[in-house]
Amino acid sequence: MSLLKDKIDADRLPAHIAIIMDGNGRWAKEKGEDRIFGHQNGVTSVRNCAEACAEIGVKYLTLYAFSTENWNRPVEEVNALMELLVKTISLELKTLNDNNISLHAIGNLAQLPGDCHNELQEAIKNTSKNDGLSLILALSYSGRWDILNAVNKILSSNKMRDGEKIEESYFKSQLTTGPYPDPELLIRTSGERRISNFLLWELAYTELYFTDKMWPEFEKDDLYSAILDYQQRERRFGKTSEQIQF
Repeated sequence: MSLLKDKIDADRLPAHIAIIMDGNGRWAKEKGEDRIFGHQNGVTSVRNCAEACAEIGVKYLTLYAFSTENWNRPVEEVNALMELLVKTISLELKTLNDNNISLHAIGNLAQLPGDCHNELQEAIKNTSKNDGLSLILALSYSGRWDILNAVNKILSSNKMRDGEKIEESYFKSQLTTGPYPDPELLIRTSGERRISNFLLWELAYTELYFTDKMWPEFEKDDLYSAILDYQQRERRFGKTSEQIQF
């Protein structure tokens, strides 16, 4: 049993954790392997984090799996990533159900290849009755795309009267992240310290945690360390410490 896990205050868990899973390619290169080898090994870290979140009671886990910018990578890598995604979803379905995890997805899913899209939708359907952790995959996703997509949806809906202002709650409902609460904790691996067009609207008050570990090296204890760091912080949302105390 993890000693770090035992230190976590169950009453102060972040309900929603988001992760930028970075470093697969560099990790593989350091081992003299091609980039897809890193992506393949990163699947283990996905499984470990999902299981850990389910075990301790985190309600939402969003993983930045494939950005809209990733379509610009070499065709061979993109095709290998899509094949890996299909294979992983199929192989991990039992793990999801065994851990009471429901699968969800955000992003421009229409861009996904047909077999990938179908496999994803089938897994979402087959885990829909699970009421533990919601595992949200960000696929063909970027924050700017999501914001522009929401604006265009509102403009084309003809629901707004001339001169009427858009309420924040309504705008959020038009994002692909609309059904989910904003993350309280964002984790990024590999030593990079930027958010890379991820959840730009939703990260307004999110605590950021950066680690030098590459994603394939990221284990349950690393997740627990990030949560413990989060629990040492004071979340004020623009207020003073005195206001929060009272």
